Amino acid sequence: RAAATEVGRPQLYFVAREECADGSILFRFAEEKPAKPMGEHKQAARSNKKVQPIVIVGSGRIGTALEAMGNGEDLVLRRGDTLPADALEGPIVVCTRNDVLDDVVSSIPEDRRSDLVFLQNGILEPWLIDKGLERSCTQMLAYFAVSKLGEEPVDGKTEMNPEGLTSIYGKHADAVAERLHASGMSCKVLGKADFKVQMYEKLIWICAFMIVGATHGGCTVGDVCEHHRKEVGGIIRELKSAVEEDDRATKFPDQLEERLVAYAKSVAHFPTAMKEFEWRNGFFYDITQKETKYGRPDPCPLHTKLLF
Repeated sequence: RAAATEVGRPQLYFVAREECADGSILFRFAEEKPAKPMGEHKQAARSNKKVQPIVIVGSGRIGTALEAMGNGEDLVLRRGDTLPADALEGPIVVCTRNDVLDDVVSSIPEDRRSDLVFLQNGILEPWLIDKGLERSCTQMLAYFAVSKLGEEPVDGKTEMNPEGLTSIYGKHADAVAERLHASGMSCKVLGKADFKVQMYEKLIWICAFMIVGATHGGCTVGDVCEHHRKEVGGIIRELKSAVEEDDRATKFPDQLEERLVAYAKSVAHFPTAMKEFEWRNGFFYDITQKETKYGRPDPCPLHTKLLF
């Protein structure tokens, strides 16, 4: 909206409303009309509560949202940046795609790799073991959604999990959870066994809903719930059984299917697509190959059928 001006003075346009650390409000104006009218989406605001500064690798939607939850003291590294020798101590939160994780780890000095916090989707454990990070790093299951760069995140709460689904485990779990809590977001600090169950649940969710949606023209997650509920339910049940058979220490609480559908309804607008196969659906296809190699039945026949 243009601000009122006197004759001879340039017209000013409102471009930003910022909440300062002391609670005051700062309004910014510019002579150029903004490309997008203000007020179309809610901007992420910095937390007024003191939180531990962190290093953030990646400046996309999630990285920007996490930086906005801080107090302006974080270090944000973009592609090609290296960690300075005098970088602040504490968590190094990796907010990148899975396919650049090797490069990210290589760019971090060995004595700081135990500070890494990973929040990527998919199964990370084999890769973490290969990198020698499985026992030292922190892992997070980020269920909060950020639709566009700079927007405020939407917490991952559902009718079956009103307490929130975002979970974290490891060395820096408390520090990262406190950051989310300071911004009114949920985050549960879990032990290793409980975190592993939650990790598998999220893996099953993304693999089941993405493959069914992609099979039906890349429809939304909500369309999968509404029009392909039976099909996705069948996939969920067989992936659950495959995990429990492959990892005998893992047992899912009751109503897994209902929990995953409830989450899907909370992000109904999400599109579906098959991505990062190695880290997601590839995990279940590896189980299929391992079993059929020895003449045993495919534990995931519906999943395999949709793959090919």
